[in-house]
Amino acid sequence: MIRAYRAELLSVSHDAPDAVRHEPDGLLVVEDGVVIARGAYPDLADKYPDVEMLPGLVVPGFIDAHVHYPQTDRIASYGEQLLDWLDKHIFPAEKAFADKAHADAVAAFFLDELLRNGTTSALVYPTVHEQSVDALFEAALERRMRIVSGKVLMDLGPEGLQDTVASGRAETEALIRRWRGRGRLGYAVTPRFALASSDAQLADAGALLAEHPDVLMHTHLSENVHEVAAVAARFPDSADYLDAYDRFGLVTPRSVFAHGIHLSDRACTRLHESGAGVAVCPSSNLFLGSGHFNFGQADRHALRLGLGTDVGAGTSFSMLRTAGLAYQAALAREDRLDPFRALYLATAGSASLLHIADRVGALEVGQEADFVVLDSAATPLMERRTEGADLATRLFALQILGDERAISRTYLLGECAYKRTP
Repeated sequence: MIRAYRAELLSVSHDAPDAVRHEPDGLLVVEDGVVIARGAYPDLADKYPDVEMLPGLVVPGFIDAHVHYPQTDRIASYGEQLLDWLDKHIFPAEKAFADKAHADAVAAFFLDELLRNGTTSALVYPTVHEQSVDALFEAALERRMRIVSGKVLMDLGPEGLQDTVASGRAETEALIRRWRGRGRLGYAVTPRFALASSDAQLADAGALLAEHPDVLMHTHLSENVHEVAAVAARFPDSADYLDAYDRFGLVTPRSVFAHGIHLSDRACTRLHESGAGVAVCPSSNLFLGSGHFNFGQADRHALRLGLGTDVGAGTSFSMLRTAGLAYQAALAREDRLDPFRALYLATAGSASLLHIADRVGALEVGQEADFVVLDSAATPLMERRTEGADLATRLFALQILGDERAISRTYLLGECAYKRTP
């Protein structure tokens, strides 16, 4: 079945954050969930006369490059920086995911919340429990969302959240076999972070990554100064935090590191050489008092970047809101994050980081038709600020003032998956 949508269309190329494609009066044509034509409406109108009007600015579906679904119910937990926050709030909550029914309920709410915020794809942390991955993938398969995830590895975790090298490998391999090639799902080998796994488990994670060339590696890196110090004490022979992973074969083109806000230039050079990338999580970094990502340093080293909400250390599921905080984090270091680059990070940049850029992120012909309809008049203030404004001003207002209220509709494979109620 062919569907043709007439709207203002905007995307940023995978190749560069300044390669903007904009059709003020555009037509997006979808067949069997895939974009088969895109261009100016007058150029395509004769070929596709039956169209549906979409009131608003259509952009690719947002792609969250780092988010924790089991932390959904601990968003807005008071009073701690990273390591204490994990011990006090997060690890106790994650123990509940030993119960599959609990995992099912949270996964369903979590994915619906992503759609309500315009997020159509995500790289997601579950818990150490095998069934937490099953719950997430089952819910994603039902909704036809593109989700990448994988059982957390943490043989040095607290009681109730520990696995072993052997059980971690066995469960990871079972999950890969069970879910590989199903729907729009992908797998990621997921060591919690360097302090949560023994040397033997980190080495085995590197072996798993090497044995499965279609999977990603997803973990945390240089998020908090106390964490960095603890890693340095644990791995005294490593040049830095990244090197602690590198010695176990975990720094590859398929590696996604969340945060990276306290990176040495040596680590940045190695990230660039390896092709690994960083999921920037400004909301979480601000909430936990961790610091601000250094966009200037990242640009000097040409790092691959995406954008993540990191809920529940993050304070919102909204990629618009997160992009607004990324602007503030950049400006705190006297860097500027223009709205087109912010859109790139939330769409094509994250898609490239997750190795799904051939399928999503830019609304190009041949890609899956995941997109969002943005309403720049969603609130009286936004309407007043954007009335008569040019594209850059409207997009920046959405970035700074926008949240889930600005999401008019979310489409998956060309079909409406969420529509805002009046």
